[in-house]
Amino acid sequence: MIKEEFRPVIESSHGRCKRLNINRDMVYSNKIIGDAELQNKFAKKRKMILTAAPYMEQLINIVKGHNFFALLTDGEGCILNAIGDEKILSEAFKLKMIPGAYMDEESIGTNAMAVVIKTGKPVQLSGADHYIKSYHRWTCSGAPIKDYQGNLIGVLDLTGYTEQVHPHTLGMVIAAANAIEEMMKVKEFHKLQNTNNKHIKTIFNSMPVAIITSDVDGKIKIYNNKVAELLGNRDNQLEVKMMNEIINEWDHIKELVLNRDHFEQDISIKSLYNASNCHLTANPIYNPIDDSVEIIYVFEKIKKVEKQAFYTFDKIIGKNENFLKIVQYAKKIADSKSTILILGESGTGKEVFAQAIHNYSIRMDGPFLAINCGAIPKQLMELELFGYEEGAYVGAKKGGNQGKFEQADGGTILLDEIGELPLDMQIKLQRVLQEGIITRIGSQKSIPVNVRVIAATNKDLKKEVELGRFRKDLFYRLNVLPLYIPPLRERKGDIKLLIHYFMKTICDNLNKKEIEIPDEYLKLMMNYNWPGNIRELENVIELIINTETIPSEYFNKETGATDDAQDVEILNLAHVEREHIKKILQKNKGNITRTADDLGIRRNTLYNKIKKYNLCI
Repeated sequence: MIKEEFRPVIESSHGRCKRLNINRDMVYSNKIIGDAELQNKFAKKRKMILTAAPYMEQLINIVKGHNFFALLTDGEGCILNAIGDEKILSEAFKLKMIPGAYMDEESIGTNAMAVVIKTGKPVQLSGADHYIKSYHRWTCSGAPIKDYQGNLIGVLDLTGYTEQVHPHTLGMVIAAANAIEEMMKVKEFHKLQNTNNKHIKTIFNSMPVAIITSDVDGKIKIYNNKVAELLGNRDNQLEVKMMNEIINEWDHIKELVLNRDHFEQDISIKSLYNASNCHLTANPIYNPIDDSVEIIYVFEKIKKVEKQAFYTFDKIIGKNENFLKIVQYAKKIADSKSTILILGESGTGKEVFAQAIHNYSIRMDGPFLAINCGAIPKQLMELELFGYEEGAYVGAKKGGNQGKFEQADGGTILLDEIGELPLDMQIKLQRVLQEGIITRIGSQKSIPVNVRVIAATNKDLKKEVELGRFRKDLFYRLNVLPLYIPPLRERKGDIKLLIHYFMKTICDNLNKKEIEIPDEYLKLMMNYNWPGNIRELENVIELIINTETIPSEYFNKETGATDDAQDVEILNLAHVEREHIKKILQKNKGNITRTADDLGIRRNTLYNKIKKYNLCI
């Protein structure tokens, strides 16, 4: 039942449609833009599309199986993204409710998105509330997305069949739209803050060394971008607050600095990923106004190693005879110019093999780029792979921007989850493989690229071809040198070897003592089918090291090979996480603060997980 509060705005919209002489028997929007113009839209709205994508996925996951689809439009009503249950989404596509179609009143009559654009307020419509008859089967809930100044920049819509109408649906859409707005405001705030400070920080951040200042207690005051880069932090944001979190024996170094007015020595710092050797110069700064003292630190990396492909064949663990033959085959094809298609279940180590092949080839000194085709919204795929030219769209970066293929020139590009590549991009990839050239968006110029392509998938691409979801010509172009990575259950003799390898490696990284696994539990682990493969095994070993407990009930489950091993892996790892949190809660007698500290997460995150797993405090 649609709330009566919406009735006046719906009737007002119908009145405007009549005055516009909109045909109630029309099926398609009067305005659907072409591919070139749509690509410009995608480029201009890239930030909103990326910000909204996870919230749209979450919204669809909540109503999954109940035949709903979600639409994201810009402030003018142009559809930018559409996801949802396959059945209803295919019906919508038949009505050309596709990216590029406009959903405003002038183009398609009264609907939730059109009303939101006119009023700037959330609304829910059902059945005959829509002006055109072809939409009478739908119920749709729309909510505005506004920028920090209150201007409408987009609309989020959730549509289903009329029998699914429920006021709570609108509530979910409003909540999702609000979350998108808040996330975009946060991003905009950081952007404005960075702009205001840009003049002061330009020189500071242009220095080729990492610089930090702290007070005499070691509390970090300011730092340049090189510091976050040095420590492995993201987005130039430092995750530590105190100098003793970066420098070992900081108290001793502080005393030397204050006593000598100078300190210079090679030291080891605590990076996010591993210890890093640096040359440190430190000096005190005396403030005569308030007699305060600060210390300035300058770090220079002694040995800077930036290798995008870390794995080599000697780091691939296994003694299984068939597996060793596969390794030898991979070495044999490493120097070939032909495309490699790596097949195997999730977690078997497809990217590890791709990196090893790159490092074994004559391209080893060139770049290695790994692209997850399933993680990039399809509207942005062409931008990411092929880049854009200066002036391609409003706000385009000066000088344009290289795509991943240009960045990988002279090296190797891994197209992981290649089975998720949209059909239109499959055509463009086919041209790259065939001709060795790319064309940036907004340009007519062909750019030659010398890139070795390795594709990887856990899908049966032959079946995808039969179903019309993957192009036959592209499949044969990729499948020149197929490489099948067997699941762990087919090489059980390697499980013990991998357990010892991960135990030593993880303990070294975490600076923890190795845990001895009794034979009875080793037997359980050897007999377990490991649906999540090597990735699951590594996660379980890390759990054992952190908790000093072996979750024997985990291996007693009757889990075997499934048609969707990835889902089983996720379920199993969720079980492991639940048991780990439960154990740490018991250890700390329900103390949330201590438990969150031990787990390395925030209190709010811990509360959410306690609720998720229905744990008692």
